[in-house]
Amino acid sequence: MSTLEATLIQTDLVWHDPAANRRRLQERFAALDGPPDLIVLPEMFTTGFTMDASSVAEVADGPTVAWMREQAARLGAVITGSIATRQGECYFNRLIWMRPDGTHESYDKRHLFRMAHEHDHYSAGAKRLIVELKGWKILPLVCYDLRFPVWSRNRAEDAYDVLLYVANWPERRRYAWQTLIKARAIENLSYCIGVNRVGKDGNDVNYSGDSAVVDFLGQPMTAPSEQEFVASVTLDKAALEGFRNKFPAHLDADQFHLTVDR
Repeated sequence: MSTLEATLIQTDLVWHDPAANRRRLQERFAALDGPPDLIVLPEMFTTGFTMDASSVAEVADGPTVAWMREQAARLGAVITGSIATRQGECYFNRLIWMRPDGTHESYDKRHLFRMAHEHDHYSAGAKRLIVELKGWKILPLVCYDLRFPVWSRNRAEDAYDVLLYVANWPERRRYAWQTLIKARAIENLSYCIGVNRVGKDGNDVNYSGDSAVVDFLGQPMTAPSEQEFVASVTLDKAALEGFRNKFPAHLDADQFHLTVDR
């Protein structure tokens, strides 16, 4: 497919109340004007960004994954976002990529936010996930990953067309969020989608949203907002490939291999 329609859902989140958050999001789904190809939710969209993993984390195929499966099938769209997940004795900030046919893949957040002691409560992932949707290659990542360009780098051996971040990124660091989304798009010659939350969480942290889609030139395709909103954007594969052919900076990229320690 030459185009991909992505819908961003920027919303407030009810602290530690998965059922309430699922209901609110389902109301947003019901108001969509036709199904998009992809629906993007924030990081930890059932709980807010919490370190109380032992109380709120769901098992790997728990109620929220089941809900995502049901909603993706009903809408005929991929749904993605992250949730606190328990697997064995470990907890993960896990992004779920749920397809309409009920199959799904997952990515465990690699870079855990030290300043909130996330690394003391969750285990880090060790592998990137490249998914395909209608001929588009997409790299989904989580929040703090945005600050680490090596992990986000578009490489020849696992190239992508869209870089995607789900986040709970605080208002006090909004300039970094806005700047880095553009930088990641420009340096990787890709579209970049970032979906953040709004409101105040249970730790009195404020979030300004600023969810965005930017193109391969770093140009915004959405207007910034501090309010809840649902926005759909159509990405153009021909435009992306045309620019890459005209300005093939990726051919001069440094060659390297990542060594990842758990």
